[in-house]
Amino acid sequence: MTNPMPARVLERLKGLRSSMHPSGVFTSDFSVNEFLLVRKAGFEPVGLCVGSCVYHVGIQYRSWSKNQELEVLSKAMYHARELAMSRMRAEATAMGADGIVGVKLTIKRMAWDDHMLEFIALGTGVVHAEGHPGFRAHDGGPFTSDLSGQDFWSLLHAGYRPVEMVMGSCVYHVAHRGMFATVASAGSNVELENYTAAMYEAREIAIDRMQAEASAAKAEGVVGLDIHEGSHGWETHVIEFFAIGTAVLPLAQELAPEKIADPIMVLSVND
Repeated sequence: MTNPMPARVLERLKGLRSSMHPSGVFTSDFSVNEFLLVRKAGFEPVGLCVGSCVYHVGIQYRSWSKNQELEVLSKAMYHARELAMSRMRAEATAMGADGIVGVKLTIKRMAWDDHMLEFIALGTGVVHAEGHPGFRAHDGGPFTSDLSGQDFWSLLHAGYRPVEMVMGSCVYHVAHRGMFATVASAGSNVELENYTAAMYEAREIAIDRMQAEASAAKAEGVVGLDIHEGSHGWETHVIEFFAIGTAVLPLAQELAPEKIADPIMVLSVND
């Protein structure tokens, strides 16, 4: 898509609330609790940010008996997510947001083609209530984070801020076991070492790539790390490991965590 900001998107963004348009409305996918805690942290929601990419994932031939990364597929999955993320971030920039909270990355298989996937990035653009510029990413654009509203408040209260959502992907072919090896272990309690080695290496590759992104973002560390596994309809023995988390940095000195208001705790009597 050569134009990352279609006319329909620009029309929607015009209706959002801002300092120049106080009569507009904000939109978000926050729960009520998330909404309140994000505001307690000193931020206001601006609007829902969405990025989409429909991608044709190619094929790669592999050895039946070899553990190996399928680099063509790894690059495709990574590139498609990057396109969706960049379009979501472009919407945040257009609405004047300082960052995006609660980013969700999802993949949907298109019914009309087995090799076609839609990658969707969705989160809520937020702006600092006092206009402080110290929350933006290292490139001056909006920060991105997959933290919930509650975790976002807790992170700031602990003296850290989100910088960038970082990720790493590895699509891996797990070697098949030969007939003799299968028969030899039948009925026995025994580790299947080739499977162990494959799963171990694939996860390590994904985590290492995520760490490299955090280093490039000049972050101090990564919080909320999660590793997702999925086959996305590929053949058996092909699996993707996807590592994702939020890179963080300490707050600037003038943004002391003591300035962040504590929430009022309420005990729910509902089941």
